[in-house]
Amino acid sequence: MSRTFVALAPIRICDLGGWSDTWFAKHGAVLNIAVSPYAECRMEVAQVPQWRERFYFTVDDYGDRYRIDPQNVTFGRHPLLEACVKSMPIPKGLDVEITLHSSIPGGSSTGTSAAVTVALLKALDCLTPGRISPDELARKAHEVETVYLGQQSGIQDQLCSSHGGISFIDMDEYPHATVTRVEVTDAVRNELESRLSVIFLGRTHHSTSVHEEVIRGLVGGSSVDKLEPLRREAVAGRDALLAGDLTAFGAAMIRNTEAQAELHPSLVSELARNVFDIAKHYGAIGWKVNGAGGDGGSVTILSGPDRFAQKAMLEEIKTLGGGVREIGVRMNSNGVHVISD
Repeated sequence: MSRTFVALAPIRICDLGGWSDTWFAKHGAVLNIAVSPYAECRMEVAQVPQWRERFYFTVDDYGDRYRIDPQNVTFGRHPLLEACVKSMPIPKGLDVEITLHSSIPGGSSTGTSAAVTVALLKALDCLTPGRISPDELARKAHEVETVYLGQQSGIQDQLCSSHGGISFIDMDEYPHATVTRVEVTDAVRNELESRLSVIFLGRTHHSTSVHEEVIRGLVGGSSVDKLEPLRREAVAGRDALLAGDLTAFGAAMIRNTEAQAELHPSLVSELARNVFDIAKHYGAIGWKVNGAGGDGGSVTILSGPDRFAQKAMLEEIKTLGGGVREIGVRMNSNGVHVISD
């Protein structure tokens, strides 16, 4: 007998306070918004004699299919996926076929890799009787990137993908944090969903050298806490949404973006500035570089109430060329969840 499990994990946008959820920040505050399209992990499982067990990955976005040994994992073609398997208890005597898919462009600075990790770990959790909690799942996903793979990673992406909704993340001491759902009225939610636009800047986000330079400056720089303005905007954004004040929320987005640029001018690229100029011309009230910033990636725009102006804005942004385009998103309340047959 076989079973199918489909784990769906949202990405995140508009992360006010990003950079403060890191080891070098020590403590932080982040407000972010979970949205679909999801990272999707489809897992087909059948019990078989141990000598027939197999474990296959199909990675749609790379057109790649390959086999691994879940009892003796080595990092090869897709280390992130292989590290997820290594981190979880995988029972013997199973024939497992896992297919991963995300319709969001890679390197879009929307926490896609964290969402893929969360979706895969959630699916693998279905192989054992235990059920992992959202906080445990986020911690495990963070460990996959930082401990198993030795990468730099804040904690906000994994928490957002696990919990969903609009999250206020209060990190008292890295990596421990408390997540509070920011509950808004239906009217505010509907306005946000209709007025938020995510713009992919046409190329994969690559700014490792800039990020390393920023980190060196934050770790070995002056005693002035350069991340405090970012923490403040997370709080300001939360309070604005709770008050139903989208104008104040947009202002927090703008201040956050300028605070990012204070860390390093290259964190807000010239192309992102061009998009913001167009948005401002058409009456937008907020704009934010998604993620840590730098070349490529994506930005979030909060338009004014005029829908015709928003439509005209998006049409003009497309004329920038080079693959710059809108990514259609919808707000997500569920966080990662599993559909099974």
